Amino acid sequence: MFFLYLKSRAKFILLLIAVEVVFVVSGLLFDMPAVAVLYPLCLSSGIAVVAGAVDFICVLNKHKSLTVREMKPSTDLIENDYQNIIDELIEEEASVRGKASSDYNNMVEYYTVWAHQIKTPIASMRLALQSEDNDTARRLEGDLNRIESYVEMVLTFLRLDSDSTDYVIRQIELDDVIRQSVRKYSRDFITKKLTMDFKPTGYKVITDDKWLSFVIEQIISNAVKYTSSGGISIRMDEPGVLVIKDTGIGIAPEDLPRIFENGFTGFNGREDKRASGIGLYLCKRICDNLGHGIKAESVPGEGTAILLDLKPQDVKIE
Repeated sequence: MFFLYLKSRAKFILLLIAVEVVFVVSGLLFDMPAVAVLYPLCLSSGIAVVAGAVDFICVLNKHKSLTVREMKPSTDLIENDYQNIIDELIEEEASVRGKASSDYNNMVEYYTVWAHQIKTPIASMRLALQSEDNDTARRLEGDLNRIESYVEMVLTFLRLDSDSTDYVIRQIELDDVIRQSVRKYSRDFITKKLTMDFKPTGYKVITDDKWLSFVIEQIISNAVKYTSSGGISIRMDEPGVLVIKDTGIGIAPEDLPRIFENGFTGFNGREDKRASGIGLYLCKRICDNLGHGIKAESVPGEGTAILLDLKPQDVKIE
């Protein structure tokens, strides 16, 4: 801080030194006694040092006040002008921020209402298809699953940045969540003739079952989407680490580090025009919020494995 202060007052310090040099040179040119030169020189230098110390203390106090966003009135004309400009900018920023917040809240409210309203016809169509068991009905239910998944993605995306969340952290049976997610895509397995190898884990996890269900459903949905033959396996190789593996097209090595980024689709995603690049991003955000780990392993042409680290973290059970 002191060196910054000296740098800001460099012009005045150089001017003071120049004045004192002129004073000394003038005394020497006129053959004035040394005491007549040194006494006023020392006196003026002492006054300058005291004035500089007082100025430094004032600047230091002002610096401390500014760090807590408190601007005190100033007698300096230029400084007052700067303060007026800053005040205007703060008011303008507050106005823009308020409008942006209002627009965002309106958007969230609209899409939330839309998402809940569209669930009604989805449920109605699903109910109508329950009594049918043919290729057309299975294909239509698969399309309904995708539509419902997209709607859930919209709601999840909106809730992630909400001021309040509905997380309820408690101990649940992991197998119940997995079975519910697998059951949702059962007709997709039948339609694409994919196998499902689920080995019950018997594991209890501390989490929010609704949000974890979204993560597992999204992973299974991706596995079904990008797997044309073979099947999907769900197992727990080591305690607390759930592995969901498919025999699909896999992920290119250069894309693997970025698959959890918002909007990233990669080579396979660009080939599939339906890919949004949001699903795995939401899974990563949710896992971070729940204290779970998530990562992917893949070999192109052989399949992809998503690993969920569900081992206990420092969370509060409700």
